[in-house]
Amino acid sequence: MNDSRPPKRRMPVVSVRVRLVVVITLVAALGLAAVAAAVFVVERATIMHQVEDRLRANLESARFIVEGDEANPLGWGSSREALEDIVRRMSPDDNTGVLGVVDDNIAYLPGVPLDVDLREAPGFVPFAVEAAAGGDPVLGTYADEGVNWRFLAAPVELPNAPDASDVLFIMAYDVHAELSELVEPGRIFVISSIVVIVVIAGVATIVAGRLLRPLRRMRETAERVSAQSLGERLPIEGRDDVSELAATMNAMLDRLDGALDSQRQLLSDVGHELKTPLTIVRGHVELLDPEEPSDVRETQALVVDELDRMSRLVQDLSSTASLHGPTPVQPVPTDAADLIAQVTRKASGIDGADVAAGPIAEVVAPLDAARITQALLQLSQNAVTHGGGRFVIGSHTDAGQLHLWVRDYGPGVADADKQSVFERFTRGAAEKPGSGLGLNIVQVIARAHGGSASVTDAPGGGSIFQISVPLNERPAGGIDPHRR
Repeated sequence: MNDSRPPKRRMPVVSVRVRLVVVITLVAALGLAAVAAAVFVVERATIMHQVEDRLRANLESARFIVEGDEANPLGWGSSREALEDIVRRMSPDDNTGVLGVVDDNIAYLPGVPLDVDLREAPGFVPFAVEAAAGGDPVLGTYADEGVNWRFLAAPVELPNAPDASDVLFIMAYDVHAELSELVEPGRIFVISSIVVIVVIAGVATIVAGRLLRPLRRMRETAERVSAQSLGERLPIEGRDDVSELAATMNAMLDRLDGALDSQRQLLSDVGHELKTPLTIVRGHVELLDPEEPSDVRETQALVVDELDRMSRLVQDLSSTASLHGPTPVQPVPTDAADLIAQVTRKASGIDGADVAAGPIAEVVAPLDAARITQALLQLSQNAVTHGGGRFVIGSHTDAGQLHLWVRDYGPGVADADKQSVFERFTRGAAEKPGSGLGLNIVQVIARAHGGSASVTDAPGGGSIFQISVPLNERPAGGIDPHRR
C-alpha cells in the first residue's frame, strides 16, 4: 500500500548567529522601550503636578487681589468689580484660559488673547459652575467635547457686598497641550533608540560571528570527517569555553581515529588467523578420498581440531570485545589474599597443571574479582601451555601497588619479545596451540584497573607474568583504544 501523504516540509534552519543577534536586539529594544515608558510616566506625573501647583498658586493670587493687605486695603464696591480686576490682572501661563462668570453667564474675558479659549466647549462653563456650587474653590477635570482641561473654579465673595449675584473665577489648563511638550523629546528618543538598536545589532552580528567561528569550523570539520579521513583537527584559539570545546572535539577525533585503527588491525589479524585453518580444512577436504576409511578418519580429526581452534579464537575475541566497553571492570574492596587462594584452587583443575601457592600479600585492594580471576587463570593456562605445567601463584605489595603474579618454569621469554608478547595474536618464538589473544586479554584487564601487565625473567629459569594494580586509586573504567 503506497503512502499518498505528502512529505513533511522541513522547517527552515535558523543559524545560532541569527538567533543570538535577534535575541540581543530584542532585549535591547525591550530595555529601551521600558526606559521610554518609565520616563514618560514620570514626566507626565511631573507635568500634572506642576499644573496642580500653578492652579493653586493662581488661587492664592486671586485671594490676594480680593483681600489686599493691611498696608494697602482694596475697597471693592461689589464682587463683580473684584472679579473684573482678577481677570484683568491675572497673568496666565501657556496653554491656559481664563474667564469670569456672573449668574452662570460669561461676563469677563482677559484683555489679551490666550492659548485656550474656554468658550469653545459650550458645556464647560455649566460644568464648572455646578462643580463650585458648594461655595468653595474646586480643582477639577473636564474631558468632553474633544477637550481635556484641568480647571480651577473659585467663587468671589465680598463681605457686605451690595450685590448678591453668583460671581465665579475660572482658570483652566489644556492637559493635551501640556503633555504635547513630551512629543518632541519622545520623537528624539525614538530616533536615537532606533540608531542604538541598529548599532547593537551590527556589533552583535560581528561579535557573534567571531565567537561562533570555531563552532562553524567544527561543523565544517565534522562534515569532512569520514572513516577514510580522520586526520582533520580543529585549531584551538583563545582560552574560553569554545576553545575547550575544540580541544574536547580534537580528543574525541583522536579516540575515533585510534578506535578505527584498532578495528582495522583487529579485522586484519582475525582475517589472517582464520585464513590458515580455513585453508587447511579446505585443502584436506578437497584431497579427501571418500572410499578410504583411514583417510576419512584422519581428515575428520584434523577438521575437528581446526574447528576447535577457530572456536577458541571466536571465544577469545568475544572476551576481548567485552573488555572494550564503557565499564569493563567494576572494582570493589576485595581481600587479595582470599582471591589468590581461590584462583590457586581453580588453577589446579587445569589439565596438566602442577600449581603451588607462593607468598601472598594480606591486603584489601579495589579489584574486580571476576576479571582478575580470568586474567590469573589465563596466565595459569599459559604456564601449562608454554611452561611445562609447573607454576606458582602469589602476590606482594610495593610502592602503593598490588602485584599479582604467576611464575612458571618454562624456557622463558626472549628479551626482544617481552613487550610484544601482550599484543594480539602474538605467540612468541615457539608455535603452540592457542588464539594469540590470551595475554592481550590479561593486559586489557590490568589496564582497565589502572595498572599494567609485564613479564620478567625468573631466577633459575622460567618467567614471571605479573599484573600490577594501584591500591588506592580506582580506574576510570574505560579502555584507551590506542592501547592494544
